Amino acid sequence: MDLPPSPAQLPRRLLADPAFLRALKVRDFSIVFSMANGAQVSFNRIAEACEMKAERVGKVARGDAAVTGFDTVERIADGLRIPGAFLGLAGRPWEDTAIAPSTEPPDGDDPMKRRELLRGALAAGLTGAALAALSDTRASFDQTLAAHPADLSDLEAAAESYGYHGQAPARVLADLVTDFADIRPLLDVPQPVATRVRLCRTAGQMAGMTAIVLHDLGSRREARAWFATAAHAAGESGDRQLHAWVMAREAMVGLNYGSPKAAAGLAEQARRVAGTSPTAAATLAAAVAARAYALSHQPDQAREALADADRLMERLSGEQRADTWFGHCEQKHHVHLSPALTTLGHTERARESQDHALELSAPTSSMTRTLLTIDGAACAHHDGDTEQACRRAAAALAVLPDGYRTGLIHARATDLYQSIPAQHHREPAVRALHNALAD
Repeated sequence: MDLPPSPAQLPRRLLADPAFLRALKVRDFSIVFSMANGAQVSFNRIAEACEMKAERVGKVARGDAAVTGFDTVERIADGLRIPGAFLGLAGRPWEDTAIAPSTEPPDGDDPMKRRELLRGALAAGLTGAALAALSDTRASFDQTLAAHPADLSDLEAAAESYGYHGQAPARVLADLVTDFADIRPLLDVPQPVATRVRLCRTAGQMAGMTAIVLHDLGSRREARAWFATAAHAAGESGDRQLHAWVMAREAMVGLNYGSPKAAAGLAEQARRVAGTSPTAAATLAAAVAARAYALSHQPDQAREALADADRLMERLSGEQRADTWFGHCEQKHHVHLSPALTTLGHTERARESQDHALELSAPTSSMTRTLLTIDGAACAHHDGDTEQACRRAAAALAVLPDGYRTGLIHARATDLYQSIPAQHHREPAVRALHNALAD
């Protein structure tokens, strides 16, 4: 006898979300499936629970197909444990033993509502309102960091999976800050020390990634504040590699925004904390130190740090080479080598690193590919072809989607422009780069 499929229980907050309730009322399963997927219920899980094909679930979520059959609507209600009244159905057999969900609108602390508010504020740029929301979220965590956490399995998994993945930085920032804010309520619940360590580690990761996105967007002051929170949380967790990773990442603020000597000092601190074992954090710290020394006109120290980074990279384990913000994959290694080699004048090696990094970068990696193109333009300028350098950089900026025109990209292109002697600024190609930066 075949057993019925097991239900895919939706998070209770979805059944209290006004947008989700409206979609249920009109049986708009495109929104229902999309929001369920956004709440970490995979399309495959939905398909299994509702006795549908995964391909069809995906088409419905994209709006390429619709659910019209009454029996399918019933299977969705039973599979996702949606009370019948929400879909215009009779009460389902399982409802007698189920806990009735609240139909009240979510309050101000609802994660989905908070996420949408953050996305809306950030869509207008890093304005005062957006920065205030970011600062309040970080400050509230700082005030309660000494408390105790609860189980963090879901947040730990979310922290490990974060990345741009073709999304605009502002959208990723909103998601990160929302997940980070979800940690705070867990602090009030007494838990074993081992669980507290997990919380602090996850908080350090989330705060560090938030700081990275703020750095990429050009908000240096706010990035430093989030890095401070990340360092505090990492220190509380006792995870030296995470602490070193936070410091190496923070060094990149000075590295990319005009303080290379300070960046070199912070990168060296990160190297000491990481130790000499081949870890992702140690490799990143050495690569960042090399870039900072090159910009500080300390070529011998830069070459030594480059050699250390290469030696560590060769010894990294598969886990340490993971293509995440906490791993140090080959693509990321070449992304760091490229500007260091360019600044040192090793343009042939720099181009090799740029080519390797581009080959390993996904087509959707708009920011990384643009930065590598600007690095290539800097090589051309160093080798005397300033006209070609300006044309390449201006063209890269022209095709970049609005959501990816970040402070980091603007800063790197501005560095190229400012490295060109003033007497050449009236030349057509140089003016084109200037106009692209002004746009």
